[in-house]
Amino acid sequence: MKRSIGRILTTHAGSLIRPPEIVEAMIRDHLREPVDTERFESDLANAVRDVAKQQAEVGVDIIDDGEFGKSSWVAYVSERLEGLAPMTFTREMLAAPSPVFPEQDRFAGFYRTYSKYESTMWLPETPSKARYDGNQMTEYAKVVCTGPLRYKPEALQRDIANFKAALKELDIEEAFMPVVAPASIEIIPNRHYKTREEYLFASADALSTEYKMIVDAGFLLQVDDAILPMQRFMRFAGKDVGEYRDWARLRIDALNHALGGIPEDRIRYHICFGSQNVPHTSDAPLAEVLDLVLQVTAQAYSIEASNPRHEHEWQIWSETKLPDGKILIPGVVNHATNIVEHPELIALRLRNFAGLVGRENVIAGTDCGFSQSWNSPRVHPEVQWAKLAALVEGAHLASRRLWT
Repeated sequence: MKRSIGRILTTHAGSLIRPPEIVEAMIRDHLREPVDTERFESDLANAVRDVAKQQAEVGVDIIDDGEFGKSSWVAYVSERLEGLAPMTFTREMLAAPSPVFPEQDRFAGFYRTYSKYESTMWLPETPSKARYDGNQMTEYAKVVCTGPLRYKPEALQRDIANFKAALKELDIEEAFMPVVAPASIEIIPNRHYKTREEYLFASADALSTEYKMIVDAGFLLQVDDAILPMQRFMRFAGKDVGEYRDWARLRIDALNHALGGIPEDRIRYHICFGSQNVPHTSDAPLAEVLDLVLQVTAQAYSIEASNPRHEHEWQIWSETKLPDGKILIPGVVNHATNIVEHPELIALRLRNFAGLVGRENVIAGTDCGFSQSWNSPRVHPEVQWAKLAALVEGAHLASRRLWT
């Protein structure tokens, strides 16, 4: 994995806003309508080529395929794992909002309005959009484990081929592909494995196939693990932090098991505190999870840092030493608001981190992906690209000051 030698390198957290033709296919699939598979495959290849080129043109150093071949950062497992079967839901169940943040009682009026528009506000106009009712229940939430988990490689083979073809035309520093952590799969109900721990490690074994395929293809592997910090305020809300930490340690053990045999310098580990543009008053402090994060056998740690509920936490690195040989990818651009950060602010944030962990150990990143699911673009696409351009300019400003 390349380090910031001579200048601060730039990257982002993975998911990018999908173009209309991909969204149209996703809506039709969501509505259980026929999808022209041949056309979708062609549109997908073209979209990956275009998004890779646009990242390079903006000046991002370490790019990905936007996760365009996935329904979401986590729901894609329902399409790529044997052993998962559909569950039956009524329309009322599908439309019912699922509580995520404990603060939803405190901000009930806000959440009622937000839930109506969260998944439709920035969706592009497509022929099928009028028939999409906006509910965000994904395939991930509609499946249950009924048999042994095994990874099905075909979709990933397609995504790897599309991304490799796109990169042939570009000159970039490195490329990565995001994947999900075992802790996230565990939320799918289990009706097959005898114990929760057996189910967790079976998930890890299945995902290890995916992890190795990506690294063997020559890409960096990014493991997304939003569930790990989010469970502190979901499952363990109001409970002793020790109980949460015991739970989290086992999930990290399972992740490290899945990463076994992959060199650390090919692995990035990403956490956030929920990607929604909500108050975030119930988020766990970074201090409660940071030492756990650093136990993951990755070289780089991508951590949310510009969300106003967490921006002050850059100071934690004055007390917690970044282990030798590791890299920090702080989110110095937020993904969930349409305000484009000033490059000077981005440069200031980067200099703060560089002053504590060393300039060569910092890569500029974003808090989270700009569209974790096909139906959750967090900002307008024009704003997404303006934010990435500001990220690049801010890194250049910081570099001039850090290396002169």
